[in-house]
Parts: sequence; structure tokens; C-alpha cells
Amino acid sequence: MILAIDVGNTNIVLGGIADGKQLFSARLKSDRDKTADQYALDIQGLLMLHGVRPCDVEGGILSSVVPYLQSVIPEAIRLLTGVELTVVGPGIRTGLNIRMDNPSSVGSDLIVAAVAARAKYKTPIAIVDMGTATTLSVIVNDNEYVGGMIIPGLWTSLNALSANAAQLPYIDLKGATKLLGTNTVDCMRSGAVNGTAAMLDGLIDRLEDELGEPVTPVLTGGLSGLIAPVCRRRFRLEPDILIDGLMILYEKNRQKTE
Repeated sequence: MILAIDVGNTNIVLGGIADGKQLFSARLKSDRDKTADQYALDIQGLLMLHGVRPCDVEGGILSSVVPYLQSVIPEAIRLLTGVELTVVGPGIRTGLNIRMDNPSSVGSDLIVAAVAARAKYKTPIAIVDMGTATTLSVIVNDNEYVGGMIIPGLWTSLNALSANAAQLPYIDLKGATKLLGTNTVDCMRSGAVNGTAAMLDGLIDRLEDELGEPVTPVLTGGLSGLIAPVCRRRFRLEPDILIDGLMILYEKNRQKTE
């Protein structure tokens, strides 16, 4: 079995892959205060929960946007399984032509998602990832990563609003969302959900104007399932796109080194 691990600012997603199929997906909270030993115990518990023994892990790959955890998680996996993780970063073979001012500064999660989307859809593609930040990445001409956007994430914006407006509470996003709220919580919920959906619709419209042709919009991230049905554009919902991309990169780089 191969472990594919994506470390985000809020969560760590682990996917177990065997024979090209995802066996399980699990999440841990990203904690910059934990040691490799503590993470090894946490990951061991998740593997046991899904019926996987440490000795079943044959290899693995990691992408991380948290610099500290980029070294801690590989050490945890090494302690637990003896496996050395492939780490997504400068020098890894992606098949993309990254046309950025500083290609090495592009987040590894953005590269991984772009690799997966390119393998599944025809370019031009716009990949929107809804996490702590909402990011948009664009691929054209089959393999050219030409740029994107970084936007405050939905929860980041909503929690900042509650923190800075004395009469606005912290809320969740559960339940039906009416366009026009009739109480404070419903008004906030509608603004967050409908406002985000309208923003994404509008960004894709502007991107198509910029490129002069239709794009394939792809949506991923923790809140993608909530936002996609509210959008007027038809976003391709891909909740496991990072795991898919990590496996493509694992195979691509393993074949090159064997």
C-alpha cells in the first residue's frame, strides 16, 4: 500500500492506495507543536482504524504547505514504517511548465491539484481549492501553469468578521441557505455561501474573457460540496483531487528512478 499525505494549514489528509484504488481517506488536525513521535502514534492509530499495519506500507509521497511539518511528517512515517517519503518540491517531475516569476514559490498543493486536473480534463482548466485560503490555478495549452489567485478562505473570512464585529456571532454553515436572511445568523450564512458562490462564478466569467475561450472549472477542498450546488457555473467537484495528484506524481517519479 502507498500512503499519499497532503499537509494543509488546517488539516492533514492521508490516503491509502493499493492497485490504483483508494482504500481509505482520513484526517488529522495540523498541529505545529507536535513532535514526530506524537504524529507517528496518531498515524498508527488511523492506520489501525482502517485495518492497515505499518508493515503494509511500501512507499509514500507528501505535499505540505506547512514548512515545519514538511520534515516532521516524513520522520514520523520513517519511525512508524521505515519508509522514506517522496516530498513534492523543487526537482520533482510534474510534467508541468510552470510559467511563474518564481516557480519554486508555487505551493506544492497547487502543483499536485494541477497535475491531477490535467490528467482528467481538457485544458484550459481552472482549479479552485477551498481551504484556509481559496486558491485558483490555471492551466492552458495542455501543460502550462500560467498563474492564479489567492483569496481569503470562506472560514477565514467568516471568522474574521465575527472576531471584528462586536454584534456578529460565530456561526456554522449547516442548514438551508436562503438568499435573503431574516435574522442575523441567516444573513451571515447567506452572505458567506451565496457570496462565495457568486465570487467563483464571476471569477470564471472574467477568466474566460481574459483567455478568450471556455475553461473547465474544477472545485475541491473541504467546503466544495457546500458551495458547488449554489454556483451557477457547473464546477466539476473533485474532493480527492490532491490524493489523485499525489499518486500520479509518485508513479511518475518512481518510474524515473527505477
